[in-house]
Amino acid sequence: MNPGKMQPNEQGIDETIVTRAIVESYTQEFLEYTNMDVAIVGAGPSGMVAGYYLAKAGIKAAIFERKLSVGGGMWGGGMMFNKIVVQSLGKDILDEFGISYTEYQKGYYVVDSVEAVSALCYKCTTAGTKIFNLITVEDVMIRENDRISGLVLNWSPVDMTRLHVDPVTVKSKYVIDATGHDAEVCGYVEGRLKGGLSTENGVVIGEKPMWAEVGERELIANIREFYPGLLATGMAVNAILGLPRMGAIFGGMLLSGKKVAELAIELL
Repeated sequence: MNPGKMQPNEQGIDETIVTRAIVESYTQEFLEYTNMDVAIVGAGPSGMVAGYYLAKAGIKAAIFERKLSVGGGMWGGGMMFNKIVVQSLGKDILDEFGISYTEYQKGYYVVDSVEAVSALCYKCTTAGTKIFNLITVEDVMIRENDRISGLVLNWSPVDMTRLHVDPVTVKSKYVIDATGHDAEVCGYVEGRLKGGLSTENGVVIGEKPMWAEVGERELIANIREFYPGLLATGMAVNAILGLPRMGAIFGGMLLSGKKVAELAIELL
């Protein structure tokens, strides 16, 4: 048999068909999400948990992630030891997502960070929330009654190279800031509306030094609407309100994603 000769029923590969399949499929999906219920900015752990619970409730949601990969800082575990710790309050979410763990001592569960990110991404997307990576959110849309009504988007490579390429917009009933330590979406609102956030001074205060116990507790207690149409979750909340950071313990991050999803569902 000549290995270079195609057999009668063997289909060849046409690279242009591959190209069309990619471009047409992506374009159709993107157009479908130009109007949605909830737009989440950031595919870190809290963003993906939020996406999972929103999809389970039948809410049309998408996540826009700046980087090529999802998972935020969870991949690196603690100081590049790819293990994280989840305390008791987050154990139920580990169970629901099928993430394995070992109990290090009572109330402290050690999790492989790579498995955790993989499971969060898989469950989020198969539940029905679409993740668009390599897309940067560069501003918010503000319409009737000074309410957040969508996002202004561009390709991440365009943003990084500072090319003068005009962005596009998508519309949503609610936006969730899950951008982590930088709280970028709330920062855009602060910049546009000078003191418009629901914080003690109307601006993003910036996170305090690490204090895991306080940071975890206060994160869960402070999930709310920070501006009409704009919610926040995960480390973005701590940055907005000037709360302590937590390090490589993730129970609060996971629960904050669930809690912000529940709040969005209630508001919708």
